[in-house]
This record gives sequence, structure tokens and C-alpha cells, in this order.
Amino acid sequence: MSQKKNSYQGSADYVASPELQQAVNISLAIGRPLLLKGEPGTGKTVLAQSLAQSIGRPLIRWNIKSTTKAIDGLYFYDTVQRLNDSRFGDGDVSDIRRYIKMGKIGEAFKSQEPVVLLIDEIDKADLEFPNDLLAELDEMRFYIPEIDEEVQTQHRPMVIITSNSEKELPDAFLRRCVFHFIEFPEMELMERIVRVHFPDLEKKLLHAAIDKFYRIRALPSLKKPPSTSELIDWLHALIAMGMDAKTLEEQTPLIGCLLKNEQDLPRKKSQWG
Repeated sequence: MSQKKNSYQGSADYVASPELQQAVNISLAIGRPLLLKGEPGTGKTVLAQSLAQSIGRPLIRWNIKSTTKAIDGLYFYDTVQRLNDSRFGDGDVSDIRRYIKMGKIGEAFKSQEPVVLLIDEIDKADLEFPNDLLAELDEMRFYIPEIDEEVQTQHRPMVIITSNSEKELPDAFLRRCVFHFIEFPEMELMERIVRVHFPDLEKKLLHAAIDKFYRIRALPSLKKPPSTSELIDWLHALIAMGMDAKTLEEQTPLIGCLLKNEQDLPRKKSQWG
């Protein structure tokens, strides 16, 4: 684990813009959740990993699905296990505490050291999900009625919440967050990002790949423009297949690494040559 720090300037494996660094540090300073928006593949989730490593905190990640409920993040009362124990005589079933399991928020609150809590893709859940977490994230505590006990954080976690804007988030929830929209990187920043992953990449190939990538992204008819993560995958594939800069200048090989919708694929080989 890295030495513990109270500020963030990016990390060896994550290039953060000055604006993103400022948003992270504001969130750290005032104890408000950091809400990150931006198109998929712009590094929202990876930022949480980078931050945890940089400031020396464990990362707890809660992946949100369409079926996720707010209570899932707090705790779970395992009634099935209790029923099985009562039938087969394994342990004292009268002790309900044995069957209370912490969710990811519960883990973060009960941690003996400060953590980074990532609530990933909050917009996948139903519309009421963010509102159902308002009090808990604001007050940093929640109540478990089954055992008449309150769980209160010992060390306020750094909370990062990501959204791909599939649904609008409630105003009351937004008011409690520090907000940052991760803009798609300009070519200069993109080159720095790529260099993190490919420090020894030949310069001509790097420039040819980035130039072709941005030309494809600029096509107005694309249903899903390629993202940063897809550029990284494409470069991995180009290197593995022995492609050079001259090949990229003349054609667009391995296009399936960049475009993931059949409507976006070129109709003829020379379309992006």
C-alpha cells in the first residue's frame, strides 16, 4: 500500500487532468461524495483504483445492477442460513447477529481505517435508488432494526459515485455531491494516457494510431464512438499482430477492437484508408 496522503495528483498508471484532480481534492477536503459522469471508457471507475492506491487506502467497490436495492449496500439479514441452522441444529439461531452480513457501505462504515468506497454505475438502478441512500451517505450511519443497532462510520470514507447518464439523478442527491464531468481527452492528453500503458511504443505507430482513432471518432454517423479503453485494446491488438505505422496510414486493420456496433462498421475496405 502507498504512503497515506490527503491529496491527489494522479498516479503512475492514471493521467488525471488538473480539473479532475481539483474535483477529487475538494471531495476529500469537505467529505462530500464525488459524482463522476462521462461517456463509458473515460476512466471513471479506474480513477477510484488510482485514488485508493495514491492516498494509501483500501478500495471497496459496489457494482450496481438494475436489480440492486439501497438496502443491499447497507446490510443483509440471511434468513435462509438461519432457517437451515434451525433445521439442522448448527449453532444458536436465537442470536440474530450471526446472520447480519454487511453490504459494501456497511463494510466501509465499519472499517478500522479510512477507505475509498466506489458506487459504480449508480444510474443502472431504479429511479428511487439514489434517494434511498441520501440519509446514510449524508449522516454516515444507518440503523439495523433486526438487532436494534446503529452502524456509524469510524472513519469517513472517500465516496466516488459513477454514472453513464442512463437516467437522470434526483436534485436532492446531486446537491449532496461534488460533481465532475470527465471530458473526452484531447489528443495531447490522450498521448500521455497511452504512454502510461505503452511506454516503449514506437513514436510513428503511436501517432498514426491516435490520428486514425480521432478521425474515426469524428465521423458523425457513429452510433457508439470508440472510447479510451477501446483505443488501448486496439493498440494491444496492433502490436500483437505486428502492424506498423505505414499499415495504419493506408488502412484501418482490426476495426472490431474499436467499433462494437454493426451499423458503424465500414461498408468497404477503403472507407477509412
